[in-house]
Amino acid sequence: MFRAKKNLLGVGIYTVPEASRLTGIPSRSIRRWLVGYTFRHHKKETRMPPVWRGDLPRVDDKAALSFLDMMEARVINVFRKLGVRWPMLRNVATVASEKFGTSHPFCTERFRTNGRRIFIDVLDSASGEKSLQDVVTDQTAFKRILDPFLSGAVEFSPDDVAIRWWPLGQRRQVVIDPHRSFGQPIVATEGVPTTVLHAAHKANRSWDAVASWYGVTPRAVRDAVRFEREIAAA
Repeated sequence: MFRAKKNLLGVGIYTVPEASRLTGIPSRSIRRWLVGYTFRHHKKETRMPPVWRGDLPRVDDKAALSFLDMMEARVINVFRKLGVRWPMLRNVATVASEKFGTSHPFCTERFRTNGRRIFIDVLDSASGEKSLQDVVTDQTAFKRILDPFLSGAVEFSPDDVAIRWWPLGQRRQVVIDPHRSFGQPIVATEGVPTTVLHAAHKANRSWDAVASWYGVTPRAVRDAVRFEREIAAA
C-alpha cells in the first residue's frame, strides 16, 4: 500500500468529477475518452477503446486521472469542439504518440510546434475533413487554437513534459502542480488550497482578514476566489 501511494507522488490524482470541474469538460465525455465505451447499432454491440492510455489504475472501481491525463483531455476537447472526427483524432493521436514517444502527445510542447504537420500528413490520406483543412494548413490559425492551452498557461520541463498549469495565466497566483497537494489548485507561493481561501472569504467577505488568517497576500485571496467562481460558473 505504501509503495503504491509513493508511486503516485508527483502524478496528480483527480476523480472524473474533479477533472470535469477544473476543465469544464463534461464528466461523461472524460470518462468515455479515458476508459472507452460500448454502443449498440443494428443489434450489434461495438466497443470503442480509450483515446489514450491513462496513467492511473481504477480507484474503488472508478476511473481516475493523472495531471497529464487531464491536460490531454483539455486539448482533445478543443479539437472536438472544432468538429474533428474521432477517426481523424485517433489517427493523429497514434501517429503523434509514436513520433514523440509518449502516451500523452497532445499536451507536449512538441505538439504545439509540430502537431500541424502530423494533422496535414493524416489529412492527406483521409477524406471528409474539409472544415479542418483550412485550420491545419495555416500555421498561425493552428497556433492560435492551441496557444491558450499549451503556451503560457502550461509550463513544460526540459524533456517536454507538462509540469504545471496556471489556469488564470502565470501572472496570477493560482497553480495546479502535480508535485504539490496531489495536484489540487493552490496559491503558488504559500500553497494554500483555493477552495479553503474561497470558503473563508465567502464566510467573511474581507480580503485582508482572510489573507491574515492564512498567511497569504490579499492578491492571492482574490485570485483564489476568482478561480473558484469561474470554474463554478463554467
